[in-house]
Amino acid sequence: MITPTPLMHLVAGVWGFKTLAVGVEFGLFTRLAGGRTVTVAEAAAEFGLDERPADLLLSASASLGLLDKAGDGYRNSALAEQFLVEGRPYYFGAQVRYSDLRTYLPWHRVGEALRGNRPLTWDPQQQDSLFDTTDPELVAQFWDAMFATSRFTARALADAYDFGAHRRLLDVGGGAGAFPIEFCLRLPHLRATILDLPHVCVRAGERIAEAGLTDRIGTVAGDFLADPALPDGHDVILLSMILHDWDEPTNRALLARCHAALPPGGVIVVSELLLNDERTGPPEAALMGMNMLVETEGGKNYSGAEYRRWLTDAGFVDVRTVPFEAPGANGAVLARRP
Repeated sequence: MITPTPLMHLVAGVWGFKTLAVGVEFGLFTRLAGGRTVTVAEAAAEFGLDERPADLLLSASASLGLLDKAGDGYRNSALAEQFLVEGRPYYFGAQVRYSDLRTYLPWHRVGEALRGNRPLTWDPQQQDSLFDTTDPELVAQFWDAMFATSRFTARALADAYDFGAHRRLLDVGGGAGAFPIEFCLRLPHLRATILDLPHVCVRAGERIAEAGLTDRIGTVAGDFLADPALPDGHDVILLSMILHDWDEPTNRALLARCHAALPPGGVIVVSELLLNDERTGPPEAALMGMNMLVETEGGKNYSGAEYRRWLTDAGFVDVRTVPFEAPGANGAVLARRP
């Protein structure tokens, strides 16, 4: 028998996210790092709450798999301990905070985005793109969020595809450098270059220095949409979570520049949340497409078939898809320049 229960699960989705977000905001998971346990009364005193809301927060967090309960005490689950404690290598709280502060309120007006076919998180009449902003706090929030999502995605991609055959990587739109950092920590012979906007390269330089990789990862300030050519001298080019931001003509033009920049035998890697070829799922890819409606002028999530066709049309051969599971991507489409 069909029931409305699946619809109620959708309704309650925002409740789960906001419970996660307020836990990150309060520093709940960071305070419980290292196996620390608190009772409801202790949490109430520590956070300045009455016992009723403290009880509701802890029990709801436990129901979501963020906390474990033993007797009267609550402690971090393995998930929260690894990804929600500030300072950990794959800390994901920055993504949670950015989504909570930047994108959730505009999503309440998604009908406006559908009717107007224009973004809600920035004004195209005032900015060239989502990434064109003079707000330093917003810039920091955005790139910290992208780094949080990208770092673990890079790890999953490196498990799915062996970059060990390559010597020099060009990360186009590489942001704060999560992918080159993860790859170079694994592969001592690999060198990498990040191509991004000048202010982003500054952020990347800080992250690269923190990782102790300034001798192996460099940055090139530029605009991959406007520059006539990409930096050459690399045998693999990465486009990670880039193409979903732009429309098809823009993406085809960028793939053509990637083809021109690679030597014969060079490989391109397109890492994305891929829709299936029927464009009916999976939900994480389709819903990210809806998010592109809220955040970009022409972006959407594309299917593996669309990427394969564009790559073939650009002159690449041996096109194939490698699936994996990560926060920012569920697969990579790879191709070789003949």
